[in-house]
Amino acid sequence: MTPSRQPERRLIASNKKARHDYTVLRTYEAGIVLAGTEVKSLREGRASLVDAFAQESDGEIMLYGLHIAEYGFGSWTNHAPRRTRKLLLHRVEIDRILDKLREGGVTLVPLSMYFDNGWAKVELALAKGKRSYDKRQTLAERDANREIARELGRHLKGHPRRA
Repeated sequence: MTPSRQPERRLIASNKKARHDYTVLRTYEAGIVLAGTEVKSLREGRASLVDAFAQESDGEIMLYGLHIAEYGFGSWTNHAPRRTRKLLLHRVEIDRILDKLREGGVTLVPLSMYFDNGWAKVELALAKGKRSYDKRQTLAERDANREIARELGRHLKGHPRRA
């Protein structure tokens, strides 16, 4: 009897600022078309999603602004760090995403990039931009929840309340 293997999922890069700046409506997992040196560079964890965004181009979804550093041992075959990359999604998913994008007020933002069983994947989000007061409200809620958890922990441990 062979032991069951857990699917390997290794994070390459994440876009923490995206969750701060946008309200995530729905997420999608997409494959990404890469060159050989890009994969080697990603395995070293040398990628940045900071300025990345996705848009429709000729009925397909492309990823712009993703920075994958050049591979150190690459030669003339090395890739351009900020080239446009095609995302791999099912046609039904692409059509749904494009319908939402055409409605307006919604954008496609990459949240994270990871290896899933050896395949490079991007987690895309259909997202709405937050206004500054929404961001402040989110921060206030997070601080309040943290304070509640802290007090609950103190209570459960039997420590007296702080003044």
